[in-house]
Amino acid sequence: MKKFIVLSLILFSTISYAQELNCTVLVNYESLPVNNRELLTGFDQVVQDYMNMTHFTGEDWVGPKINCTINIFFVSASGDVNYSAQAVIVSQRPIYNTINLSPMLTVNDNTWSFRYEKGQSLYGNQSTFDPLTSFLDYYANIIIGIDTDSYFELGGTPFFSKAFGIVNLGNSSPFQGGWQSAGTSYSRWNLVSDLLNDKYRPFREAVYNYHYNGLDIFDENRKVALENMANLVHTLEQLRTKVDINTALIKAFFDTKYGEIADYLKYTNNPGLFTTLKKIDPRHISKYDEVMKAMQ
Repeated sequence: MKKFIVLSLILFSTISYAQELNCTVLVNYESLPVNNRELLTGFDQVVQDYMNMTHFTGEDWVGPKINCTINIFFVSASGDVNYSAQAVIVSQRPIYNTINLSPMLTVNDNTWSFRYEKGQSLYGNQSTFDPLTSFLDYYANIIIGIDTDSYFELGGTPFFSKAFGIVNLGNSSPFQGGWQSAGTSYSRWNLVSDLLNDKYRPFREAVYNYHYNGLDIFDENRKVALENMANLVHTLEQLRTKVDINTALIKAFFDTKYGEIADYLKYTNNPGLFTTLKKIDPRHISKYDEVMKAMQ
């Protein structure tokens, strides 16, 4: 199986794309005064073009572009150029040899402040900080890193390192909101810090195994696939006894994947897995209870 997917990626390289993302941007201006809504006309297209035309990795991207969506909800405006917003960032990846997509990232980022002038063009420079483009650069690298982690064990590390560099720039800027550590709450710093923390390396390795040797071979060898997918649950249970898993990374993972995990692991007909899931992911107990009830 591994050989076939790697071969597919190599073959895709003959039609490689310079850019990595296929991003859709949706914007909600309802909370803003009419004047600011007019000043933001076309903002969604400006951001979408930036995400889809920027070369984030510095190399030709091998394979199809990563599907992702950014939903931007403007919260307030100060004058004609200063804005506060919330953003929901979502990405997916194809499941090998199927028409299905696997959710890879779902994050609700509630703290984003930036400047934007009508008609402004966006130019990326990951060595300097801009509260608008650096936010987009950060999530582009997170999306690419998480996607790459699912094909190559720890393959996303270079992109997470780039994202952490952006965090450090943001943390020392006048726009610090979201770029600093926020305890057990979500922040950009918390997410990427967890991804690069060696304490969570077993989790990242299990996530790779879940996708590449589980989800991608489910139709080909269900027994082996389910064993590898269930290993993620066992890994998290073991990790729970050693480190805090009530973190931005683990929360974001389960917010993204809990439905998929339940829908596949129900085929194990093993209620014990779902008892464990309820311990390590109590926020989605109702879904796990639903599956356990169906097993009875």
